[in-house]
Order: sequence, then C-alpha cells, then structure tokens
Amino acid sequence: MNDRPLDLDAVRTFVRIAELGSFTRAAEATSATQSTVSLKLKRLEERLGCKLIERTPRYVHLSAQGATFLEHARELLKKHDSALAALTGSRQRLTIGISDHVAGPELPLLISRMNAQDRHLLIEIRIGSSGELLKCYDRYELDTVIVRLNDGRSDGRFLAEEKFGWYAAQGWQHHANEPLPVATMPEPCGVRIIAGKLLDEAGIAWKEVFSGGGVTAVSAAVMAELGVAALARRMLPLGAVEVGSKLDLPELPSLPIVLHTRVREGRPSDAITALSAALRSAVKN
Repeated sequence: MNDRPLDLDAVRTFVRIAELGSFTRAAEATSATQSTVSLKLKRLEERLGCKLIERTPRYVHLSAQGATFLEHARELLKKHDSALAALTGSRQRLTIGISDHVAGPELPLLISRMNAQDRHLLIEIRIGSSGELLKCYDRYELDTVIVRLNDGRSDGRFLAEEKFGWYAAQGWQHHANEPLPVATMPEPCGVRIIAGKLLDEAGIAWKEVFSGGGVTAVSAAVMAELGVAALARRMLPLGAVEVGSKLDLPELPSLPIVLHTRVREGRPSDAITALSAALRSAVKN
C-alpha cells in the first residue's frame, strides 16, 4: 500500500483543469506553463493509480475516477485552506470593478472561481460602466477593474475580444419612415458612444427610446419590443435575434476586454488570475 501523502498543489491543479475544461486555461489560472500543469496531473494520476482526465485534440473531460475524486479533492482543499486561515486569523480584502458589458450571465461562475482559489478572501465586486470604474480605479477606490477598452488609455492587459451586434426581439418590426429606436445604457458607456457614432456616420436617423442602468435593463427593453440594442451575443436574452444585416445597420466592432490591477502578489493575485482565466473561458465559449 502506498502511504505517500497527496501533493496538494497537484490536487489544486487537477481541480483547475476540471473546472476550466482546459490545460491552457488551468495554466493561466495557476500562473504556470502548460507543461508544468500536465506534469503535476501525471504525478497525481501515478500516485492514485488511475486516469483522472481524458484528453482529446479538442476536448478535456473527467474520467469516471476523476469525477469521483473531484468532490473529495475540493473538500480536501477546503479543509486545508480553513486550517491555514484559522492559524493566520486574518482575511484579505479584494475590491474589483467589472464592466456591466463584461460581467454578463457568467458572473456567478466568475465569483465561484475566485472563491475556489481562496475561500477566505473577502471579495467586494462593483458593477458599472467602464468609464466610471476606471475613474474609481484611478482614485484607488478599487484594486482591480475589468472593462472594455477605453479610448485614450493604453495601459491594462488584454484578456479577450468579443464581437458586438444589433439585436431586437424576434417579433419586433421597424417602421421604415421613423428614426431607428435604440435602447442603450447612459453615457459614459463606451458601447453606447461607439454605436451612436457609427449610426451617425452611416447617415441613419435614430433616437434613444430607453436608457437603462445596466445590460439587464437594456435587454429587458429589447424583449419588450422598444427597439434595437448593441450587445454582445453572450449577453442576449432568450428570443433576441440579430437584425443588423436586415436593417442595413453599420457593422459593430469586436471590443477588447482589458484588465487593470495593482495587485501583484499573494492570494489576491491568485484570485485575479483565476478570474481572468474563467472570463476568457466564458467569452470563448
């Protein structure tokens, strides 16, 4: 019988692979190379005497033994982190701003990934427009912000890029002789500014019929058949359809998602890395 204890770092790596469904994303989340992640998993599988992850050229999924071990692995890491927290007796605080055009329906998943990285980290998240969050970041009110690329700024780290389009409710019809009704978020929303500028440059008459305090409100206005909105596909409510080509509207660009952070080390940095990897995964899917 092999009584050699499990390598907790390898166990944590296995959990990352299982949660993110990718060796590459697990490497990003743990600030390691892909070869290091593969080696840690291999050693864990050798220690356990079974295959935990099945990998094909396109997919990564758990084996039957891996699915069984996953919950035990999570519980093991939870107990380990709790024991450390009990001894240190302190909780670090991390304040994060996420653009409403970035957070999307995956926000619970993103929070879960950070919590799994460190269950004793006190996380505060603020949702708002990219411009407002960047102002808060510059005033040191936030440790980290994840926003759409802001004109006039070249700082920050590129995370992903997402295509935007013009969307409306499936049964909505535009009256040809009337200005295009548009549902938006108020300025300084960068997406609103870009959409309005492109419509003006194309010579398309438009009017703002709804101004919502967030993407959820704008999506609700779209589904209430008030008009069209510039949205990323990931943000769409069920039943929304792309109408840009049908109405001959200007093509909207792909907009980058950018990370700004002053957090460079320690547990908060690990949580930010895990958040970034999970967000990339959500956007690519």
